[in-house]
Amino acid sequence: MDHQTIVEALLLGLLEGLTEFIPVSSTGHILLAGHFLGFESTGKAFEVLIQLGAILAILSVYSAKIIHMLVDLPRDRATQRFVAGVLLAFLPAAVIGALAHGFIKTVLFETPKLICIMLILGGFVLLYVDRLKLTPRYTNCGQFPISLCFKIGLFQCLAMIPGTSRSGATIVGALLMGADKRSAAEFSFWLAMPTMAGAFAYDLMKNRDILSAADLPIIGAGFVAAFVAALIVVRSLLAYVSRHGFALFAWWRLVVGSVGLIALYVFG
Repeated sequence: MDHQTIVEALLLGLLEGLTEFIPVSSTGHILLAGHFLGFESTGKAFEVLIQLGAILAILSVYSAKIIHMLVDLPRDRATQRFVAGVLLAFLPAAVIGALAHGFIKTVLFETPKLICIMLILGGFVLLYVDRLKLTPRYTNCGQFPISLCFKIGLFQCLAMIPGTSRSGATIVGALLMGADKRSAAEFSFWLAMPTMAGAFAYDLMKNRDILSAADLPIIGAGFVAAFVAALIVVRSLLAYVSRHGFALFAWWRLVVGSVGLIALYVFG
């Protein structure tokens, strides 16, 4: 481990925190940046484990709501229905992620051209959906029907392909099925909690035998940077998308994906 590696870990952690909760694919950004930086992590664990920083960021922002929910859970039917909906939405990605873990990490994570293509395709999809004249039927994610939650969870499975974006897939799915922009983004926040925590725990378990003490400072640096950056994004994103929608993120994806393809062609 050297100073340069720590700096790279900080940069990648910052990138993770800035992009995790917006529909641009944090994993895609980190894998592309790592590719061009020549950053190699043990078992590609760094890219997943630093998500803990983003998880803790959203838990800290939503701590009051989570505590209130836990208090109400034993007796309040609406709270029980919402928690069941989030867990049901999480289930498809949990099953597919566990079954396809090896293929995702050893094939999809190692294909930067695919990541760039998915960034571009997702950008066009997001731009198209953002411009649709949709009439929202749901404006409060706490009142989403159970069936809607499950369908959003199916959309989330598309994010197994790096470059797609977990938040992007869930937001687009929610918008197409009647949610407004704010509630779609907020449900994506709630769904991120079990999804990211599950991915973190599963990846840690799978890589526990190959990680060493030398990996801890690198992962720790990425974790801290991800936490700080994600904290800023989570506090501001809902207000932004309520006013401006998702067009900025669509164009961001198109630019990053196009520049990435050009760089791959020029530099390899």
